[in-house]
Amino acid sequence: MDYLISAVRIRLMTGRRKYDDGCAVAHGLDLIGERWALLLVRELLLGPKRFTDLRAGLPGASADVLTQRLRELQEAGVVRRRKLPPPASSWIYELTEWGADLEPIVTQLGRWGSRSPTLRHDARIGVDSLVLSLGALFDPQAAEGLAATIALRVGEEIFRVHVAGGRIELARGEADGADATIDTDPPALGALLRKERQLADVLRSGVMTIDGPAGIVERFFDLFPLPDPAPLPASVQR
Repeated sequence: MDYLISAVRIRLMTGRRKYDDGCAVAHGLDLIGERWALLLVRELLLGPKRFTDLRAGLPGASADVLTQRLRELQEAGVVRRRKLPPPASSWIYELTEWGADLEPIVTQLGRWGSRSPTLRHDARIGVDSLVLSLGALFDPQAAEGLAATIALRVGEEIFRVHVAGGRIELARGEADGADATIDTDPPALGALLRKERQLADVLRSGVMTIDGPAGIVERFFDLFPLPDPAPLPASVQR
């Protein structure tokens, strides 16, 4: 009986409404438009994760809701679940090839949202979101002539950032043969990207260390200019 009550509660909380519209945009929203769905995609863009990792990245969502969303994304062909070989033998979630095609959509949505004059910079932001913001803020013109691989350690996570040909590639995991290594914490990285602190100040404070040519690291952080904020309507300003 408890299981039945729990199932009914989940269904009431997460009941899906469809647009019943032949437009591909509407159908896309049918697939990923439910609350937390696109954020689950965001959490998987840099690589597979266990359910516990997904919960840590989305603390505002209950385990029941995340379970339901993952099931829906699997049914839609956006996400798959598989078991890692021994000795890990744990279950992970990852994007399908088609699901990974959402990366530029998430990146552009992040860039669009970063221009909002009402964006809360004091709110919590996860490590994956910080790293993905590198892709959203990346300026290809500023990267002209630069070819470098950066090992970026943020807290306990490590990422590979490769810049070449005016493009940036982000992935979770070791960066063998990196040109430079940056080791920092999420608040310091966020402050640098929001231009609230200067690189020299962060290095002096000890919350960031670098291994490799300082010039490459300086050039790296110049690749992410903040876009101009969208203007508020005059009626709102008053």
